[in-house]
Amino acid sequence: MPASLTTTFTNRILQGAAASLLVLALAGCSTTKDRMTTGSVPKLTKPVEEMDATELRSATNRLGQAYEKNPRDPVTGVNYANLLRMNGRDTQALAVMQQVAIANPGDRNVLAAYGKAQAAAGQFQQALDTIGRAQTPDRPDWKLISAQGAILDQMGRASDARQRYRDALDIQPNEPSILSNLGMSYVLTGDLRTAETYLRSAASQPTADSRVRQNLALVVGLQGRFPEAEQIARRELSPQQADANVAYLRGMLSQQNSWQKLAAKDKTSGAADNSNTN
Repeated sequence: MPASLTTTFTNRILQGAAASLLVLALAGCSTTKDRMTTGSVPKLTKPVEEMDATELRSATNRLGQAYEKNPRDPVTGVNYANLLRMNGRDTQALAVMQQVAIANPGDRNVLAAYGKAQAAAGQFQQALDTIGRAQTPDRPDWKLISAQGAILDQMGRASDARQRYRDALDIQPNEPSILSNLGMSYVLTGDLRTAETYLRSAASQPTADSRVRQNLALVVGLQGRFPEAEQIARRELSPQQADANVAYLRGMLSQQNSWQKLAAKDKTSGAADNSNTN
């Protein structure tokens, strides 16, 4: 795709979405231990990624109370910070993880969560350093490698990011969250055809969750195929969740340069490229 079109995507449509894409990428790196399942931590009735805004606020309040009672507990702190990030409260999540990391300096899960909070707050180099400290060379964690890739993408280092995703895939082949991150990396540089290839592969995996399909819906919509994007966005979700996702897609695709104009540019540029190669 020509550089001018790449610039259009990066600077206009995806400028506002980049932070959201990073949150999705990092959320895909959550481990079972990140979720509310242990000790006295309040348990959740459904996975965090399937909650609506009201449910997220309620769960965040309950975890906040548990955190206030025991701010040094790593499980409580990590879970509370994850919920804060899901609510868009990145600065507060970072403050929570700073305190938890001070109390648990050698805890690998805490360091990983601290790095994610730093990345969500825009502290990308610090996040890379923190996640690097959480990694062990003899037993590399593919989730952390993929998270590093998401951070590198936000730093504009697409080539380095994609290499990290491929390193992660060497450890965990066909993992949908990694494939999704790799696909979204190509979205950030405007290569929607390649992005769709990886995202379709991610969505076809048996363990793919709704976040992967929402990424695919976004990419399909950016190419001007909104009815297909809406169909993808509504799969396996409640009507309320589906409506919210479709509204988000519409909002994303209506920013400044609309997807119709981008699709027309893409076709025009593609035709020009073909004529130049004949």
